[in-house]
Amino acid sequence: MPASNAANVRSIKIVIVGAGSVGVTTAYALLLSGLAAEIVLIDIDTNRALGEAIDMSHAAHYAQARVRVGDSYDDCAGATAVIVTAGVNQKPGQTRMDLVKTNYGLFKSIIPQIAAAAPDTILIIATNPVDVLTHAALKLSGFPVERVIGSGTAMDTTRFRHELGKQFGVNPRNVHAVIVGEHGDSQLPVWSLASIAGMRLRDYAAQKGIPYDQEVMDGCSQRTKDAAYEIIQRKGKTNYGVASVLVSILEPIITDGDALVTVSRVGTYAGVDDVALSMPCKLNRAGAHQDVPLLLDEKEKELLKQSAESIKEVLRACE
Repeated sequence: MPASNAANVRSIKIVIVGAGSVGVTTAYALLLSGLAAEIVLIDIDTNRALGEAIDMSHAAHYAQARVRVGDSYDDCAGATAVIVTAGVNQKPGQTRMDLVKTNYGLFKSIIPQIAAAAPDTILIIATNPVDVLTHAALKLSGFPVERVIGSGTAMDTTRFRHELGKQFGVNPRNVHAVIVGEHGDSQLPVWSLASIAGMRLRDYAAQKGIPYDQEVMDGCSQRTKDAAYEIIQRKGKTNYGVASVLVSILEPIITDGDALVTVSRVGTYAGVDDVALSMPCKLNRAGAHQDVPLLLDEKEKELLKQSAESIKEVLRACE
């Protein structure tokens, strides 16, 4: 980390609202990253949160950061970012949209309190259904659009690259491919732009001397879509992957890094206005910015419109 960024970290305070599995794992990943000087946990179960903070404070010996429990939402004051993970978790057999009524009601209570205590912070929403709740957080906070960010399909994009990396025998970091739209069942892979080593996947396969089978590719995207369902069915929750993704969203915000990440932001997509979904955004100290529209083919444009409309339908039901 450059010296200027290292000096900046000494003043970085991150608040995590929700000390469940995602919130606590995110706090621990953030602690080990060295990106923040102070990590504050806020949870309705203060005793549990305190136990987690004490446990993590013993790891802080190796990471040089302070971990503590907030007494109220006033502890959000001065935070660079507030990550919201609080809410009812997805259970086996549920879709993310099944959680909407309970978690939307929760947001009506907590988001205005966060906004009042930390009017200059950046909100990062991880609670599902994340696109609907990113939209809710924007309206309830009154913040500028760039300062309300949903984790969106950043996790799905990571999973997609993992699947493609396995298929083509390369490190996932060398796969350039994104999942856009809803963080949920209507998400879509952008096949038209997916590449390895600057070559479209079909061309890369030809150069490597291996067959390109679209059915196999579709299997990669389907496993990406089904990954959370499988993990929840097997262990009851997802936490490690999403925690790592949340830290990867935080990093360019803290370091003013201008990184491109597929996150959810309210905007107009495929002609559907005032809806939150994921597209590549540039992340920096000021938040999330959509500077360059993604060049989709006609089929992808139609699928994106369907994804946007499915989210919009849920938003109307919440109003």
